[in-house]
Amino acid sequence: MPTENWVVIAIYLGFGLIELVRSNLLRKAEQSRDDAIVETVSTLLLFTVTQPLIIVAVNRLGLSLFPAWQGALAGLRWYVALPLFLVCEDMMQYWWHRASHSVGWLYNLHRAHHNARYMSVRLTYRNNIIYYVLMPSLWFAAALIYLGLGWFYAGYLVVKMLVIIGAHSDVAWDAPLYRIGWLAPVMWVVERTISTPATHHAHHGRHLSDPAVHYKGNFGNLLFLWDVLFGTARITRHYPQSYGVENLPDATLGQQLLWPIFPENRDPDRRIPGAAPRTPEVSA
Repeated sequence: MPTENWVVIAIYLGFGLIELVRSNLLRKAEQSRDDAIVETVSTLLLFTVTQPLIIVAVNRLGLSLFPAWQGALAGLRWYVALPLFLVCEDMMQYWWHRASHSVGWLYNLHRAHHNARYMSVRLTYRNNIIYYVLMPSLWFAAALIYLGLGWFYAGYLVVKMLVIIGAHSDVAWDAPLYRIGWLAPVMWVVERTISTPATHHAHHGRHLSDPAVHYKGNFGNLLFLWDVLFGTARITRHYPQSYGVENLPDATLGQQLLWPIFPENRDPDRRIPGAAPRTPEVSA
């Protein structure tokens, strides 16, 4: 496993240790029997199977179709590589995430991430197995690695996962910073640039009636800036009263990990929280 993955695991364990000490990492309120299974299986498979296979597949395709392009960008300066990754990887993930909350079948692949009725580092990689296989940003990242930017991706991934894991933690690192008066201008910039617990927790909130909930937006991963630019941002500096999926029945373990192999029997109009129901057809 690459060194950067070990660093990401160390970051994950570090935030997990903070949760273990300051909150309740292993036994969350409203935790279901299946939650730990979904989180463990999806996380392990992403690190050990899905991401490595995507990198190998792109490398083999590149060698087969574009052999001359291997390592073509290796000499790029970091300040040129950075916008390439931000646009081709992070912005792509923003649009994929946004589509996953508006397209029914994509939401069924992503819904496991929101089924948990709590926030925790445990949720960071909690998703349907197929969701990650199809995630365009993983394939774009692999393409940039093939082009010779693996050296940059190693550091980029560590920074990105530091932000994302911190944004999912139920120990909100930003909360005390909001109370420091002289930091107000800094936090104004920070919360509009990267994902923070306040902005990302809003995306996981259960009830749209809660003023701190915005599950129809705040889709950013590393950069919250995409939400600001594309009109899906809500900044409240408050945290939802509860988390989970509003107005939807619970999904089974199989449905969370392997939909559509384990299909859901429900009204398709109710698959996306907040979706307006269709007008019933009237027969002649």
